[in-house]
Amino acid sequence: MTNRFGLEYLENMETVEVKLPAALLKAADLDASNVSQEAAQLLALELFREDKVSLGRAAELCHTPLASFMDFVAKHGVPPLRYGFDELEQERQSSDRLGV
Repeated sequence: MTNRFGLEYLENMETVEVKLPAALLKAADLDASNVSQEAAQLLALELFREDKVSLGRAAELCHTPLASFMDFVAKHGVPPLRYGFDELEQERQSSDRLGV
């Protein structure tokens, strides 16, 4: 099956069959013709949101180009880039030194 990004999805990959109630798909507004890809993206999003995988790994797991997955994550209200306090402070100090 080819996903909307033109990538071969599920090819050469171990897969599992999942049965979901039709009402759940409807409530999630998932396209029935592309439900495997969309469900994979949502699961990868949740893994990223819970800090179980990195952004890059989440994109890889659902076979979505990184830039597209970043857009997908942002559209679901999750910041694609995360800074801890230390990283944010380093960025602030760098900006101060550069006069930005």
